[in-house]
Amino acid sequence: MSDVFRFDIAATDGAARTGAISMPRGTVRTPAFMPVGTAGTVKAMYLDQVRDLGADIILGNTYHLMLRPGAERVARLGGLHDLIRWPHPILTDSGGFQVMSLSGLRKLDEQGVTFQSHVDGSRHHMSPERSIEIQGLLGSDIQMQLDECVALPAKRSEVERAMDMSVRWAERCKTAFGDQPGKAMFGIVQGGDQPDLRVKSAEALKALDLKGYAVGGLAVGEPQDVMLAMLETTCPVLPSEKPRYLMGVGTPDDIIKSVARGIDMFDCVMPTRAGRHGLAFTRRGRINLRNARHAEDTRPLDEESACPASRDYSRAYLHHLVRANEALGGMLLTWNNLAYYQDLMRGIRQAIAEGRFADFMAETQDEWARGDIAPR
Repeated sequence: MSDVFRFDIAATDGAARTGAISMPRGTVRTPAFMPVGTAGTVKAMYLDQVRDLGADIILGNTYHLMLRPGAERVARLGGLHDLIRWPHPILTDSGGFQVMSLSGLRKLDEQGVTFQSHVDGSRHHMSPERSIEIQGLLGSDIQMQLDECVALPAKRSEVERAMDMSVRWAERCKTAFGDQPGKAMFGIVQGGDQPDLRVKSAEALKALDLKGYAVGGLAVGEPQDVMLAMLETTCPVLPSEKPRYLMGVGTPDDIIKSVARGIDMFDCVMPTRAGRHGLAFTRRGRINLRNARHAEDTRPLDEESACPASRDYSRAYLHHLVRANEALGGMLLTWNNLAYYQDLMRGIRQAIAEGRFADFMAETQDEWARGDIAPR
């Protein structure tokens, strides 16, 4: 087993790239969508199902796992891979976003952030060094620096302060991470909706010569066109030979447009959360199974899908499960959604390799726009 972390670009089509990230625990085909396993589980799914759908890597959440069952306990139990029975690559976020969004009481300074657990009210301190230590105890293959994410809209002064501190924290995280063969630490570009701050952040992180770079602080309240403009500003500054990860994004439309701007990796809770709330993502667009028009519709979500949840269950049955609040409804729709996301990524990779990504994007968007066809 190789102990090298390597990113190889196989083909480009405009700014879009396809390739592979190689790690000791496996290869991640890019562009890649990482299902979110917040607390050691991709909600409503068996991990064998997640793998069978085509996922090469999943995401674990440092904040939630440090609170329960606890990072030290996970380490004693053999690490996150063994505990959840996922022998493939895992990326862990730093926990910073959840500290900012979920913690009712928090105090942030140069040393890190002190916060109150949303679970039991206990007090915790997370420094850049502690974030990396926790991720190491979990045993993740790709670890993220601790950063400060500012929701938009926000004052420029606040965005700049958080960006500058995130760069300083990245330096400390790099030192704490050290040299871990086969693993990687990614920096996170911040700067809100300010192009010059995005460039400043990207250039500072580039100088650290990290193994990968994420774009953070987007999909946090700004319109899609602002997000895309920040990618157009940021991606050309980042080293082309390193993987680029857009954190917390997003819808299928967000993903395909971000790939066109040079992004290689994505994660988002949207396909699993939407599934639990009765919303299906399909090649025909979104389908809300709560709507009464599905009550006697015998068609499946997608008769051409290889996923049983998409192909073998009628919309009438799915509608009934959702309206009756049956757990199976959320399970089947989550299965369908993750299948569609992985199908989309497969199609994107193939299109880039064949030099027809622009046509693929146009065809995909056209099919979404035509929408679902009601039975006659």
